[in-house]
Amino acid sequence: MRALEFWKTITVDKSNLLERLIALFDEHAIRYCVIGGQAVNAYAEPLVSLDLDLAVAVDQLSQVERLLAKEFRVEHFEHSLNVSLAGSDLRVQVQLDPRYAQFIERASKRDILGLTLPVASVNDVLRGKVWVAQDPTRRSSKRRKDLLDIERLLENYPHLRSQVPADILARLV
Repeated sequence: MRALEFWKTITVDKSNLLERLIALFDEHAIRYCVIGGQAVNAYAEPLVSLDLDLAVAVDQLSQVERLLAKEFRVEHFEHSLNVSLAGSDLRVQVQLDPRYAQFIERASKRDILGLTLPVASVNDVLRGKVWVAQDPTRRSSKRRKDLLDIERLLENYPHLRSQVPADILARLV
């Protein structure tokens, strides 16, 4: 089974949410990149997740929200736009934190989910994971997954260890 087919099976994406979202972004020249756990999967042994986190250019966020609302269910939260569609368990989150927008400039095309998508650089993926691992408002189970993602990145890119704060390194196994 190919990666995309496997992932679509796991996310029960019968409505082609992923492909439709990517096509919409391409059609309207939306500048974006994959961040979060799926970006970690582009640099380390993949883990299955129903989430897809994206960073979008700050100057295109209002356009993105309008475009997405025409085709998908969009919920606006403090830190993200959550995009969903009937017939799919895929959970797309467009991050609203402007710190992530700078990742887009340094993103490169990588194979992820059986598609070639712009993915944040490994340094930026690690930086984002450090941000969320240090966020005390996140559920503890999410922060533990973030620590695992940091650990997975450091296993493949040990030279990045100096970019991880001591308090996080102390929590890694």
